[in-house]
Amino acid sequence: MNISKKNAILLTLAIGLTVGAGGSYLWYNWHTVHGEGAKPAQAPLHYTCPMHPFIIKGKGGACPICGMSLVPVKKADTGQPNKKEMEMLEHVSLSPTQMVMANVATVKVERVPLSTEINAVGIVQYDQSRQAKVTAWVAGRIDKLYVNSVGASVSKGRPVAELYSPDLVSAQQEYLLALKSREQLKDSPIQSISQGGEGLVASARQRLKLLGVKDHQIAALEKAGQPNIRLSIYTPLSGIVIEKIALQGQYLNLGDPLFNIADLSIVWVEAELYENDFPFIKIGQKVEIESQSYPGKIFTGRVSFIYPFLDPKTRTVKVRVEISNPGLKLKPDMFVKATVKIPLGDVLVVPVSALMDNGKRQVVWQEMKPGIFAPRDVKVGARVGGKIQILSGLMLGDKIAASGGYLIDSEAQLKGGGGRAEHEGMKIDEKVAPLPPVGHKGDEQPTPAPKKNELDISDMKM
Repeated sequence: MNISKKNAILLTLAIGLTVGAGGSYLWYNWHTVHGEGAKPAQAPLHYTCPMHPFIIKGKGGACPICGMSLVPVKKADTGQPNKKEMEMLEHVSLSPTQMVMANVATVKVERVPLSTEINAVGIVQYDQSRQAKVTAWVAGRIDKLYVNSVGASVSKGRPVAELYSPDLVSAQQEYLLALKSREQLKDSPIQSISQGGEGLVASARQRLKLLGVKDHQIAALEKAGQPNIRLSIYTPLSGIVIEKIALQGQYLNLGDPLFNIADLSIVWVEAELYENDFPFIKIGQKVEIESQSYPGKIFTGRVSFIYPFLDPKTRTVKVRVEISNPGLKLKPDMFVKATVKIPLGDVLVVPVSALMDNGKRQVVWQEMKPGIFAPRDVKVGARVGGKIQILSGLMLGDKIAASGGYLIDSEAQLKGGGGRAEHEGMKIDEKVAPLPPVGHKGDEQPTPAPKKNELDISDMKM
């Protein structure tokens, strides 16, 4: 009986110790995970070079470029490169020796006043508002011509021909009779009769003017008191004879032309602009005209008219430029070059040599730190001479590679050949197995051993 009690006591003590130990273990684990002593999960490490941050390896060692020891860097175990890593992959580091050998020169983005130019080919034309025809105002015969050839200069105040016309002689006689009647009737006590004389003179005078007789010719007729057999014909403007039609001794009908006259002191230049250029042209803009006949000579004019239609054959719009022609140097139908300068104001510009354009993207290489370059997508505007306008992507004072950009881009492609695939969504640690040779399905190709003095970058994540 005593032995049974002793065994029961020992069994109870054993059960109690077991329950206590289990509770202590459970309490410790809960406290470790949820309590103050809990430690955050350690993120996996990768290693990089302080001088070459685009070098990323999964284990420590030496930098394959400069030989410095790689330092550990914590990263989130997401299997995908983060934004900072992606930027590192795009960076290109060049030593001073490499920059000299690659002819890499850097400049700062600057703000300068810029104006773009629109160049076009034009043809000199007559000013249509300064052309006229000398015509016969009355039927008759040309008794004398003062202008006998095309190209002769004529003046508005000098006659170009003398015309005999029976109608003109009759009209002059009627005017002289009206003058005599006025003198006879002016003393009449009847007011209607005295005023009738003035009406006859005015009517006869008006008929003469309608036949092309000038005021000074009418005054000479009044002074002479007898009609002129031949009456001089005048040109309506001064200029150059561009067409001679009449001949001496020729009979003319009413309205027949004698000469075509053009004033060449002011001419038109009709320039042809492409569809993407003419929206920038405004009425009144200054235009510079150059001709191969006068090297170095600049003629200046203004846009006077923009034609409201497009030439369907050349896909161009004509722009009329009115220009002074001192010395008549510009001849009609002469080919000239027209230049329109359009100010763009103060804009950000970079050298044209700094821009890399593949048709879809425009990229420049920005120097983030001495010797470290990163690509920057930019939007460009007008290109003038050796400079190009930057609309977005860079700021005033940014340093960029003005030359050697294509060599930097080549270095980036050699360095980041796998990085482009990672941009597409491939994990950094993901490796693509090589395809087996033909005829050996399932066999694996052995990885060739690195050659002597060759950089071992097999474990590098790029």
